[in-house]
Amino acid sequence: MPRFLELPRRYNAASHFIDRHLVEGRGDKIAFIDDKGSYTYADLAARVNRAGNLLKSQGVRPEQRVMLALLDGIDFPAMFFGAMKIGAVPVPVNTLLTTKDYDFLLRDSRAAVLVVSDALVEKFRPVIANQPRLEQVLISGQVPPTVTPLQKLLDEQSDQLEPADTTPDDIGFWLYSSGSTGMPKGAMHLHGDLVHTAVLYGEDVLGIKADDLVFSAAKLFFAYGLGNAMTFPLHVGATAVLMAERPTPAAVMQRLKQHQATIFYGVPTLYAGILADPNITGESGSARLRRCVSAGEALPEEIGRRWHKLFGVDILDGIGSTEMLHIFLSNRPDDVRYGTTGMAVPGYDLKIVGENGQEVEQGEIGELLVSGPSCAVAYWNNRAKSLATFQGPWTRTGDKYLQTKDGYYVYAGRSDDMLKVSGIWVSPFEVESALQAHPKVLEVAVVAHADSDDLIKPKAFVVLKEGMGANDALVSELQAFVKDRLAPYKYPRWIEFVSELPKTATGKIQRFKLRVKA
Repeated sequence: MPRFLELPRRYNAASHFIDRHLVEGRGDKIAFIDDKGSYTYADLAARVNRAGNLLKSQGVRPEQRVMLALLDGIDFPAMFFGAMKIGAVPVPVNTLLTTKDYDFLLRDSRAAVLVVSDALVEKFRPVIANQPRLEQVLISGQVPPTVTPLQKLLDEQSDQLEPADTTPDDIGFWLYSSGSTGMPKGAMHLHGDLVHTAVLYGEDVLGIKADDLVFSAAKLFFAYGLGNAMTFPLHVGATAVLMAERPTPAAVMQRLKQHQATIFYGVPTLYAGILADPNITGESGSARLRRCVSAGEALPEEIGRRWHKLFGVDILDGIGSTEMLHIFLSNRPDDVRYGTTGMAVPGYDLKIVGENGQEVEQGEIGELLVSGPSCAVAYWNNRAKSLATFQGPWTRTGDKYLQTKDGYYVYAGRSDDMLKVSGIWVSPFEVESALQAHPKVLEVAVVAHADSDDLIKPKAFVVLKEGMGANDALVSELQAFVKDRLAPYKYPRWIEFVSELPKTATGKIQRFKLRVKA
């Protein structure tokens, strides 16, 4: 059975992750190091309180949403826990999206306040004025002369704040998860969910301790990164390094070496990129590195073995989801089986079912279902998707798995047509729609295709309009066309021109035939 921690009925997550450290004498310890400086637990607590008071001064009430479009830095944990402390609901969103995406998220969440990094303001500017519920925009970083920066607004607030009278079962925060049509769904999580993942995976599997220094290439807006670099270290009183810039191999290795990190979290694409960089050697990283974690997509066995050979540390491959908040199936530090995703994290139950809903025989492929205490309660304003995903105590993952005779789980693909690229879900429909808008394209289908490192990227099969010639220049043109309309990671890495697409009698594209061809 899932393991539920005993939490007091009066419980606010900010009290556990922030205020508790002052009571326990940890105020002078460094909590975060970002691109601008270091912050102690006392600094963090004061900043959280100022953030909560600032939101209250803007009229934010309990249960109202506060959207956070913030690059990784101290303002993220401050505004996240500041909102939770007053009973409001922070909604971190992907910082790699388009203006159209942000327009949808603001409308769907009905956020009263938007807190946005200066580098992202231009993405929001075209749609802010037409938001029916948005009342205030707060900008972190550089601002025009007529706008008061977030830092000054925080400085004007009191650093004292009592937590709202919440319970572990109050909605604490939302995380948006993509759907099969590409429309994001707001997964509603509780105040009590964060500590469950910090104990069950962070402590019991990963073994994070107070003297660890952690660095996550996965950003805080991801469920994966939120645990990696914020709630796990804050739970045990460790230190986390935050980096605003894109996690290139060079930038990642520079942070690992500079800060001598002990725990590193990445995704398979990044691990492969680091291994492919001829300038990176075994001495390029941290001499103190003791744990490496991978999630977001299945880790190819060869990458794990090459990483261990170069750095002397195994990669713990696991799987989690936005709906479950963090990893629920994982390899262990003392039990790494490359080519598998390990076994269930203690406290979570797993089963593999067939199309009839019944459990399959061991060794057979079926859909993975998970039950555990960190599950979201539902999707906001989406009853149909909620009923399809959250079924009693079980959550459908959409991932196909099989279980070996000795109990290890092996990934076998997705139940639907969704692609996971660099740890981020990509909807084929969304990429197809972008390509379809090109004047030379008649029809298009996008499927998953493995690159030379066995990592999944989008591949497009394109039928051109009559009289249009296919050539390498057109491939580049179409790729650029998609990049201009969607987040950059969604563009098709390969484009193959075909005379027609395989279809059913009713005209539905048979993508499974294209996946075989890809």
